[in-house]
Amino acid sequence: MDVNNKTNLSYYKTITAINELHNIFLVKHIESGKIYVKKVMDVYNSAVYKSLFENHIQGTPRIIDYEEDDNQLIVIEEYINGLTISEMIDSALLTKDKIIKYTMGLCDILAIMHSQKPAIIHRDIKPSNIIVTDYDEVFLIDFNAAKNYNKIEKNDTVLLGTEGYAAPEQYGFGASSPQTDVYAMGILLKEMLDSIDCRDERLLSIVDKCTKLEPQNRYGNIIVLKKDLSLVKDKKADDSETESESHKNIYTPPGFRTMRPWKMLIALLGYSVIFGISLTIDMPEKDAVLLWSDRIAILMIFLSTIACWFNYGDIQKLFLMCKSKSKPVHYFGVMLLDVFVSIAIMILLYIFQFAYNAA
Repeated sequence: MDVNNKTNLSYYKTITAINELHNIFLVKHIESGKIYVKKVMDVYNSAVYKSLFENHIQGTPRIIDYEEDDNQLIVIEEYINGLTISEMIDSALLTKDKIIKYTMGLCDILAIMHSQKPAIIHRDIKPSNIIVTDYDEVFLIDFNAAKNYNKIEKNDTVLLGTEGYAAPEQYGFGASSPQTDVYAMGILLKEMLDSIDCRDERLLSIVDKCTKLEPQNRYGNIIVLKKDLSLVKDKKADDSETESESHKNIYTPPGFRTMRPWKMLIALLGYSVIFGISLTIDMPEKDAVLLWSDRIAILMIFLSTIACWFNYGDIQKLFLMCKSKSKPVHYFGVMLLDVFVSIAIMILLYIFQFAYNAA
């Protein structure tokens, strides 16, 4: 299908906005009832979407329909259900084994992309653009910044990508190439490792090689990068280290897991407010024991709410709904867990105060 040919987009009814600012919507086909994602883009590479439509790459959303009109590209693509790597980082769901597995999965996707004629360079690999499905499969999404590799180009004509993940050549210091995606993979790997406080020297060495400033000093291709990752994966001696790193991370207070200063500052202020409010509540009609039992119960309710929503100590494993990869079901499960824990605290408070008054 030629990108300039009109498609019948009237068959897709908008359900809700996924990201209204970036014109991304959840839509439903009015005849089949199937759910898809609709994107309206002002900046895009039509040749990339044409290639993805004609040659679907495993591990990327299938392009169902597209239409170019008035300098905009409207794309209907497969809806991938799951959690982004960004969400998994925030919820402390990553382990070293999972990080290696997902990174190797991305290598497989990129290897196919880079083998196309011409090669497709993603140029925006970051945690929010990677989805892990219910079946623990990794998907690379969002090809807005993607382009076809051109050996003749000396510099990128359009500077696209996300600050912090984009390689130096995306800022005018050269032309994008497959090594541009290698650079972003290194940044992604480092962020995932930092989230579990992993100091594996072999993985950090891979990060260092991926993120060299000069493209020729990085991995020559994504297949070599995957080979180095597989060598780390095959080292069985680190199984106990992986377990201890994961165990350590889930008991790190929320706000301090990534060791980012701004997050730790916000967390410190938040905890200070919670302790300040809980432990200074005054009830003149109660004696000291009952007053302090109320204060401690209020503090425990505050802290249990944080524990439930940020999965402290892997508490969410206690409630089946919390394990769902469906976001609405997951968050509803967390809400119910929080309610049950709060009720349990109130029951314990009542039992204690009843026994104290009866004594």
